[in-house]
This record gives sequence, C-alpha cells and structure tokens, in this order.
Amino acid sequence: MSDRIGFIGLGIMGKPMAARLVSAGFPVVVHNRSQEAVEELAAAGAEIATSPREVAESSEVVITMLPDSPDVEAVILGEDGVIAGVREGMLVIDMSTIAPATARAVHAALAERGVAAVDAPVSGGEPAAVDGQLSIMAGGSEEAVARAKPIFDEVGQATTHIGEAGAGQVAKAANQVVVALTIQAVAEALTVASKAGVDPARVREALLGGFAQSKILDAHGEKMLEDRFEARLPDRAASQGRGDRARHRARGRRRAAGDRRGRGAVQRADRAGIGLARPLGAGTLYRQLSAS
Repeated sequence: MSDRIGFIGLGIMGKPMAARLVSAGFPVVVHNRSQEAVEELAAAGAEIATSPREVAESSEVVITMLPDSPDVEAVILGEDGVIAGVREGMLVIDMSTIAPATARAVHAALAERGVAAVDAPVSGGEPAAVDGQLSIMAGGSEEAVARAKPIFDEVGQATTHIGEAGAGQVAKAANQVVVALTIQAVAEALTVASKAGVDPARVREALLGGFAQSKILDAHGEKMLEDRFEARLPDRAASQGRGDRARHRARGRRRAAGDRRGRGAVQRADRAGIGLARPLGAGTLYRQLSAS
C-alpha cells in the first residue's frame, strides 16, 4: 500500500503536482492558505487538513512546495507546523526553492525527531509540473531519496541524487545561474538582430538548428518575439539564486564566470523596476538599453 502523502502549498507548481499524485491513486491530504485550490483537489479525491500539523499527523510522507525560505521555516518548524505533528519513521520532502542553509536546518531539526528529510527543488516550470516532466534535484540520504522515488517518478521525468542535506538546493542555485544568464543572452541576441535590421525570428530559427540551441531560446525566445510576457512566478525566484551565490562567495568560493556582467544587468533592471526572472524583464531591459 502507498504511503499516505500530505501536500502543503498548492500554488502554480504545487497544485498540478498534487493533482498528479491524486490521479495516480496515492492517498493525499492537502493544505493551503487559499481555499480555492484545496477545494479543487478535494473534488478530485484528496482529503483536507486545516494546518501543517494536521497534515503531518495524517500522513507518512509530507511534501511542501512553498515560495521561499521563511515560508518553509514557518510551515515546517513553526508553532503548529509539520514538526509538531511528525512521528519517528516519517519522511518530509521539501520541493521548494530555498537557501541550502535553510534546507540543512530543516534536515537537522527533523532528524532530532527521527524523521528523514529530502530537499528536492525542481526545474521545468508549470508546464512540466502539469505533464509530470519536472527535473528533480535531490539532497538527503540514499535511503530517504529511494523512499521518495515513487513520488518523484509521478511528478518528474528525471531525478538526480546530488548528495547529502542541502545539496539539492545548491544544484538549484546553479540551475538559476544558467537560466537567468541564458534568458539575458537570448534577449540581447534578438535585440542585436533587430537593431541591425535583420529579422530576429529568422535569426532565432537559425540558432535553434545549431550549437546555440536551448530550451530557453525555444520557449522564451518565442515569447519575446511575440511580446507574450505573462509572469507566472515571482521575480524573487531569480533573486534567490543570486542570494545563494552571494552566500557561497562569502564562504570563500570562487566567483562564477559571467557573474559580474549578470549582476550589472540585474542591478540596472532593479533600478528600472524590471524583473529579470521572466522573459518580460530581459526583453524589456535590452530594448531600453538599445534605445539609449
């Protein structure tokens, strides 16, 4: 019989992930601040809990998918949080994008209660969450990651066990570096083409057939060309990656290649009130710079 799963955080990413688990036949208990998503999942067969503590009391495995480190600390470690309802032998999987230090603190606090933990941030965005095609970066013991694998297999297409506690979040910070700088590069390339009087759509088509091909050039490049700039996730998703890199540098790690240029673009965007976490921000920034 499958572990009973508690799922906390039914936002843009969490709701489709929880829905997939319900559809796959897992017994699922859900909790969220806003009730619309809760009612949707309940109609699909999930049970409802009124607090993170109640979720833990009703489950063998608890999954959290929350916006940021303070949210994870409050929901898991806070009063009436998950930690207040756990029992020895349980598993807690945090799939949020948070600071590695927070992930390690959560692991340590749960270990004191005899509870295993996995930090398992994801990449792929909402479409991949809906289709069960997420890339999952896992940190924790081999035993804990193995126990989580049936869940990961339902919501993701690839799971990599990076290492011990916090390692998944380090990998996600690296992912954010690549994504943010590639979005900037695509925006700059299309702007260069346009300012030179060349059709940027044709340039993108050519680049997609060569070594410059990437998912970001494919998906976000198309959005930039069509002026489709809908924002689905908060801009702080990119700033989390910048903050995590700053913490690593403070511990004496080598400055990442390209970081100085990327940081300058981010600072210019911040001063202009433009977020670089989505195509709108990068596209808008480079258009403004090219016009100045």
